[in-house]
Amino acid sequence: MSSEDKEAQEDELLALASIYDEDEFKRAKSVQGGETRICLALPQNFKIFVNGNPTESLQHSGFEYTICFLPSLVLRFELPPDYPSKSPPIFTLSSKWLSQTKLTALCKHLDNLWEENRGSVVLFAWMQFLKEDTLTYLNITSPYELKMCHQGHGHSRTPLVPANTEQDWDGAASAAAAQEEMLDERAIQDVESLSSLIREILDFDQAQQKKCFNSKMYLCNICFSEKLGSECMYFMECRHVYCKACLKDYFEIQIRDGQVHCLNCPEPKCSSVATPGQVKELVGEQLFARYDRLLLQSSLDLMADVVYCPRPCCQTPVMQEPGCTMGICSSCNYAFCTLCKMTYHGVSPCKVTAEKLTDLRNEYLEADEASKRFLEQRYGKRVIQKALEEMESKEWLEKNSKACPRCGTPIEKLDGCNKMTCTGCTQYFCWLCMGSLSRVNPYRHFSDPASLCFNRLFQAMHIDGDFWNEEDED
Repeated sequence: MSSEDKEAQEDELLALASIYDEDEFKRAKSVQGGETRICLALPQNFKIFVNGNPTESLQHSGFEYTICFLPSLVLRFELPPDYPSKSPPIFTLSSKWLSQTKLTALCKHLDNLWEENRGSVVLFAWMQFLKEDTLTYLNITSPYELKMCHQGHGHSRTPLVPANTEQDWDGAASAAAAQEEMLDERAIQDVESLSSLIREILDFDQAQQKKCFNSKMYLCNICFSEKLGSECMYFMECRHVYCKACLKDYFEIQIRDGQVHCLNCPEPKCSSVATPGQVKELVGEQLFARYDRLLLQSSLDLMADVVYCPRPCCQTPVMQEPGCTMGICSSCNYAFCTLCKMTYHGVSPCKVTAEKLTDLRNEYLEADEASKRFLEQRYGKRVIQKALEEMESKEWLEKNSKACPRCGTPIEKLDGCNKMTCTGCTQYFCWLCMGSLSRVNPYRHFSDPASLCFNRLFQAMHIDGDFWNEEDED
């Protein structure tokens, strides 16, 4: 590598690192190269659609969605020793939503840009072209149809090494036409299926919109304060924005009053409603459990057939068949139990965590007969019985035993004096003050006038059906 090439490469990589942030450009550690992720600026109201593919188990026939962001194009490159004086960068160009045919066209244009700038650094020009001109160059307009290119059916137009532009292709028109139809192996459509492509596009769009929202300032029309988007929340349908602190107070008051169907946008005459995911983000676990329970109960009472997809980035309303606890989201294909919101588990009872056994037990004891039957069907009678038994055992121990001050073993006092011996660790301790006693002379605690338990060794001792207290003799 000549000193001029080495210096040019280093200057170019340093310049890219200063221009782009870490999410957009990462320099490779072991070689002269790196990776850049290019997010395209889409026109307003840009739509994607899918006509459906008979070869895939896809429920998106006629699917159409408006998005603000598409997953990034990924340009990975390595700089040869004689770049930029002689050879171009070695690269691959991958995308999830562009077909291999379109990526091949972009690869060809990158080659042309190198030819136009041979001998000069070209990476910044490549990145600017991909960011600003990809949609125009490929003639991509809204609505854009998502397609999968089955790789392996075509042949590579250009190997993963710099192309030899002086190669003689015999000038035959037919050969040139055939060459244009071939695919470039540097062009990679990095996605497994059309279904996964749709999910990844929607998830990426949601994440990018949230990132943009969090970085901007908004005026809350409740407290009239300007706050960062990360401290605010917007309603999905109307996009009205309020700070989380105000909405938290508003939601908590409504839930405590049992008005779980009134968690709507505070804007006058606006009918937008907060999603369960938004409610869970703002209120505590106990209030959300009450909200979830009341919402489920009211839905059952009204025989409602609409539930919400539990995925935080989706929340799409899902039609539910009467008497069926399975919901399938039409947007992301997630199959879930409409009761516990977990992955659909068929006829198996809904799972309940150890932390929720107490809440389940209290809910069961306070429920009427119809609600008890519903809980037994949902969680299983054995789980309900286990919750009741564990709580009864815990309550009995709290009332009738004390914990050893050394190991914590529950100890019950049936009779005898107040000098106790732990059955777990054999530690001596006082039943009255729960202090540890000396191994050599445990009774000194009761004979020492300075002790709080002086002369109380036999206090409240149970003898022949009666409690005897030393103080009674005075």
